[in-house]
Formats: sequence, structure tokens, C-alpha cells
Amino acid sequence: MKIVAANKKAHFNYEILERYEAGISLLGSEVKSIREGRVSLKESYAEIRGNEIFLVSCHISPYEAANRFNHDPMRERRLLLHRREINRLTGKVKEKGLTLVPTRVLFNDKGRVKVEIALAKGKRAYQKKEAIKERDLKREMRAELKKKWR
Repeated sequence: MKIVAANKKAHFNYEILERYEAGISLLGSEVKSIREGRVSLKESYAEIRGNEIFLVSCHISPYEAANRFNHDPMRERRLLLHRREINRLTGKVKEKGLTLVPTRVLFNDKGRVKVEIALAKGKRAYQKKEAIKERDLKREMRAELKKKWR
């Protein structure tokens, strides 16, 4: 699998509980743009409407060669999941504080574009500060160990 884009902020802002791999309904110019790596998951999220899941505010840049047949970069795209997965996610999202966040866009072995969405719970500000402190402490420990082994 080739990872095209990753949402790095998702792991910082959310506690990831479960991951799902979903297909995505795209236009031809969008696929070509994704192949060039011109996709951004910043501030995007998945939303359940009826019995369908949509990827909202995911930016896929227009493909240069498509000129007048190009797509809208911010259009909502339908995610393709099995009915039982959608029903399960619908029940989970109704719980307090849970949301669907896309974590990465990738090409699978068959060349299909997939989106990994995660069922996540938002972190509070103090949890984010603790994560930063822990990360800095680990970095310092690695540096000290490196010095000792030289």
C-alpha cells in the first residue's frame, strides 16, 4: 500500500479508538490529482447522513491537464463501506464525544484509492500538554542514551 497523505494532527487532537478502511467515490481528475499527492486532510471529517458516510472539507487540488473538466476541490465525497459497518458507526457516533476522522489516504494493492477513517474521541487541552511533555522527555532520553554510547 502506498500512503499518499496523512492527517498528523488527528493523532494529536484525538484519541483513536477504531480504524476502518473505506473506498471513496471520486472523479477521474481527482484520482489523477491524488496520484500526484495533491490531497490535504487538514480539518476534514466524516459525517453520517441517512445511510451514507461523506468525507467533508477534504481538499483535492484541481488536476492541471483537465482544465475545464476539472472538479470542485472542496466537494463532499461519498465513502464506501458495508451496510453493517455504517450501522455500527452510526450507533457509535451517537455516543457522547465520538467522531469520525480521516487519518490517511492510500492506494491499495489493486491501485484503488482508500481512506482510513478512525472512530475517535477528542482530547482535552491538558491531555495534549501531557503528550507534548511526554514526547519531549522521550526525545531527551534518547539524546542522553546516544551520548553515553559514543
